[in-house]
Amino acid sequence: MTTAINPFAEDEYWSKTFTDLDLSGVQLSGKEFDGCTFKGCNFSDATFNKCKFVDCEFSHCNLSVINIAYSKFSDVIFDECKVIGVNWSNAAWSSLSLSAPIKFHQCIINDSSFYGLSLTEIVIEQCRAINVDFREGDFSDANFSYTDFSGSLFHKTNLSRADFSEATDYDIDIYNNIIKGAKFCRLEAVRLLDSLEVELVD
Repeated sequence: MTTAINPFAEDEYWSKTFTDLDLSGVQLSGKEFDGCTFKGCNFSDATFNKCKFVDCEFSHCNLSVINIAYSKFSDVIFDECKVIGVNWSNAAWSSLSLSAPIKFHQCIINDSSFYGLSLTEIVIEQCRAINVDFREGDFSDANFSYTDFSGSLFHKTNLSRADFSEATDYDIDIYNNIIKGAKFCRLEAVRLLDSLEVELVD
């Protein structure tokens, strides 16, 4: 990777591609990225303070333990990235978003938090989402297919019409979460019976 303390001297970037930058621990404040692509970049432990990302894509990047204080995300895609230990509740989310502001494909998002967020139609597909906090959030119409939810928390969560096709290891109490219209695979859906305290026999 190319080492750089902070290559972002400008305040706004449009349709730029950034490749193989090592920006671990970098602090960015008030920067705006529109239509930009980040490939193979290391943003671990970085701080994005009041930054704005619109129609951007992160591919094969490390964004673990980033601080996203008051930053805005709109139509941002994370593809095959490590995004571990991120508190997404600290971002500034628009209440007028018409589609999912962020999408994760084949990412590792372990130990992150989406607590109390309204992110309808969010995509977390083919990911590892271990020990992730989804409590008291609205994730209706989400795409959670093929994702591992081991140890993740769902409580007072709106999962209406969410797609859990081929997702695994989720623990969802049907009494304390809204799952009307949600889609589950038959074999894994047996896990939903745990909250009923029933005994299953062959």
